[in-house]
Amino acid sequence: MNTPRRSGLLRDRNFSLLLSGQVVSSVGDQAQGMALPLVVLALTGSATRAGLVLGLGTLSFLVFGLVAGALADRFDRRALMVWCDAGRALLTAGAAVALWQDALGMPQLYATAVLSGVLTTLFQAASTAALPGVVGQQRLADALGWSQSASGAVGVLGAPLAGALYAAGRTVPFAVNALSFAASALSLRFLRADFRPATKVSRPGVGQLAREIHEGLGWLWGRPVIRFLTLVNAADKIRYGAGYLLIVTLARQAGASPLWIGVIFSGAAAGTMAGALVSRYAVRRFPLGRIAAVMLWSEALMFPLYALAPGPLALAAVAAAESVAAPVYLVAMTTHQLSVTPDALRGRASAAVSTLTTGALSAGTLAGGFLLSALGAHTLVWVSTLWLAALAALTTAHPAIRAAASPQARAPHVSTAP
Repeated sequence: MNTPRRSGLLRDRNFSLLLSGQVVSSVGDQAQGMALPLVVLALTGSATRAGLVLGLGTLSFLVFGLVAGALADRFDRRALMVWCDAGRALLTAGAAVALWQDALGMPQLYATAVLSGVLTTLFQAASTAALPGVVGQQRLADALGWSQSASGAVGVLGAPLAGALYAAGRTVPFAVNALSFAASALSLRFLRADFRPATKVSRPGVGQLAREIHEGLGWLWGRPVIRFLTLVNAADKIRYGAGYLLIVTLARQAGASPLWIGVIFSGAAAGTMAGALVSRYAVRRFPLGRIAAVMLWSEALMFPLYALAPGPLALAAVAAAESVAAPVYLVAMTTHQLSVTPDALRGRASAAVSTLTTGALSAGTLAGGFLLSALGAHTLVWVSTLWLAALAALTTAHPAIRAAASPQARAPHVSTAP
């Protein structure tokens, strides 16, 4: 286990390599994410097909997530991440070459979306499970805070960069993303840490793999703090999924241009980055239960302001303010989860949590259009506010959550119930 000094995390070679590779890869993902629906629309003129291509990645995560977690608990996690990055680089480069030669068709795009989704799911499971071995237990909050800050920065700066890359040529975002995966794989090769799971197991058949997934789910369900907060987070993700389309609708009703809509979501990314910068200090100072309650109550109090905002600039300010608390909670919850989970179960536990919350996010996204049509934008704001207030009240009243200590207060290698 790597346990360097807590100060100077960015000067730690292993973490710097891991973070820089993830940032480069995230920029490439954002560039391709903007280009992909535009390419599908250019090829087919069908918004339905564009949505299908985008949705296949999420579907892959939901179908493969639990299996990915089990695999991350069996094999060398760095090797899994390197091979996943190499595979995604080849898939994305293949799409770039086909598009450059005017030979890209929908079957290749569908296959690329599914396979890339599977590899991304496996990469994320292995990366999350490996993080304590890279930075040490005592620096998890710092590492997660820096990762969230980097994600926020990519969110603020990535959109205009993605637009510029697409303007340079429709193959450019795909080529840049392929290079970003290659750069991430190369950075991972230089890492020097223990990426092997703590427990050695034999190669699984389907039945053994199913038993291992069941073991991970059973362990997770037996932890009242993680169980409750995961369910609350999934419920919040339903609101978040519907909220994306809701905010776009409110912005359009306020007369916002596409450029201003981008500014609104850049404001949300800026708020995320600000929250992430203070998260590691908050996690060391405040207990997990208080952080969770404050996050939900702040969202419940902020969300009505979307309905009251007079214009796009005010919407951007609300989006920035409302986004500050969420990364603090995410860092606190993930630090707690990784700290109390045995190394041999980290992949399965993390994948189970991510699968549930991703499914909830997808359900909210799908329900958003129906709810907007049935209720109208302003009514949906107040319904979402009541939903958030109910979640905040339940969290505040839950005895196990009130008793949950600071995530950083736990000693390394703790594996008993929180």
